[in-house]
Amino acid sequence: MHSPLEALRDTGQHELRPWKSAAVSALSSARSRLLRMLEGLPEDALVRQHSPLMSPIVWDVAHMANYEEQWLLRALGAPSLTDSAFDSLYDAFRHSRASRSQLPLLTPAQAFAYASRVREATLEWLHHLHEDSPVPLLRGGFVFGMVVQHEQQHLETLAATLQLMTSHVYRPAALPRPRPARAAQYEVFIPGGPARLGSDAPWAYDNERPAHTVHVPDFLLDSHPVTNGDYVVFVESGGYDDPRWWDPQGFEWIHAQGIRHPLFWLPQEGGAWLRRRYGHVEPLPRDEPVQHVCWYEADAYARWAGKRLPTEAEWEKAATGSDAQPRVYPWGHTAPDSSHANLGGDSWGPSPIGSYPAGQSADGVWGLLGDVWEWTSSTFDGYFGFKSFPYREYSEVFFGGEYRVLRGGAWASAPVAVRNSFRNWDYPMRRQIFAGFRCARDAR
Repeated sequence: MHSPLEALRDTGQHELRPWKSAAVSALSSARSRLLRMLEGLPEDALVRQHSPLMSPIVWDVAHMANYEEQWLLRALGAPSLTDSAFDSLYDAFRHSRASRSQLPLLTPAQAFAYASRVREATLEWLHHLHEDSPVPLLRGGFVFGMVVQHEQQHLETLAATLQLMTSHVYRPAALPRPRPARAAQYEVFIPGGPARLGSDAPWAYDNERPAHTVHVPDFLLDSHPVTNGDYVVFVESGGYDDPRWWDPQGFEWIHAQGIRHPLFWLPQEGGAWLRRRYGHVEPLPRDEPVQHVCWYEADAYARWAGKRLPTEAEWEKAATGSDAQPRVYPWGHTAPDSSHANLGGDSWGPSPIGSYPAGQSADGVWGLLGDVWEWTSSTFDGYFGFKSFPYREYSEVFFGGEYRVLRGGAWASAPVAVRNSFRNWDYPMRRQIFAGFRCARDAR
């Protein structure tokens, strides 16, 4: 008898045309990653609510399958595999994360079997679709890119859930990370001028569209993200006690919550620092980018350092450069691999700064993609000419001043969901996400 996880393994591939081949490969990569992540976890760990901020893992498994059924089967004319009750049960807007453990969810075995049935049907139905279809959902394989990225984003969310888990010891088999020589932090001058923002690429999300040009003045940007070692100085100099550095709402919030340092840090006598990472405690690596800091913490550090957070236009300008043909990635147009950035989730943590010289931008900025998401000063809104597609709930309902934009992806982000134009967003107090930051300042 197959285990629930074995039931998720993909079926074989047939001869396919370009975007269909890309879709099958990306779907397979996401499924393989899910299997690696959940291998060996007991049923109790899959059904337990590990934090009110996160869903039970089994909810995410069935939600991903339901999303795939809705968009890669029903929306493309295939027969439904389930009744409409599943749509309500696994609707992320209908049920808050904190309430999902109280729902009549599928068991792990049922959820994995459902995901397997959906995937088999998706791969079969793919052969009935015309690659050059004028249907907007299929243009360039958009809907397949949307579903693949959605699944990979949930796997990043699962990585955050597993870090929050304390009921079970989770020690993933992490790939070794580079150990470069000590890297110096310095400021890089980014010349002002026209900046091409956004993307019209086939798999770009609606909030990245339309591609457009804005003017960005000259500015200075840190060569690397702020490190743990940098941030320790802010903590130990009393940065959390000085309201001069903090957004007033942020200062009120950290004191109401009793926050004195980044999430998962553990202060020790004598000035030493430890951190908890996936089931074990270890010395805090001073040369890695700081992560698990909220926007308020990032903004306060930048003020303390006499700088500020970059706008998202500045961040994307630094990533794309000033060429007539903007770069898709900071280093050019070649898709990311392990020489460019720490992506894909198998490292289970950031790498020390200076680890990926092949990933530098043309101006000499390091680490813009991978390792940690980078907070910007910008609130989340649509670009001029924005059109919601294919549903408002992906982006439009989040527009406004409540959310801050993050750029660049993290070690837990999949390469398929990372590019210069990709926009992430979250509340300014969120700390369980794999977020850090780098500083900027005006060029005078």
